[in-house]
Amino acid sequence: MQNNYETIIIINSNLDETATKATVDKITTLISEHGSVTSVEEWGKKKLAYPISKQSEGYYVLINFSSNPDFIDELERIYNITDEIIKHIVIKKD
Repeated sequence: MQNNYETIIIINSNLDETATKATVDKITTLISEHGSVTSVEEWGKKKLAYPISKQSEGYYVLINFSSNPDFIDELERIYNITDEIIKHIVIKKD
């Protein structure tokens, strides 16, 4: 059984465009291997509401996808060990 999810990741804004694109590709490829990506919206650099890891800006990416619920724990584990990602959230959609 697959559920629909959306995830927002905030990537370190100090990375160059190539490294940012590589991070987005890495995450979308990972999700595609365990489900299907519906859409990817790159919102670009935005000011953070409060500093995170001494950063005042972040590169925001919204990804809508469907996958098995067991995959979500693995996805969050990978977010936590990926240095380029400074903040993330995964939400189950109705």
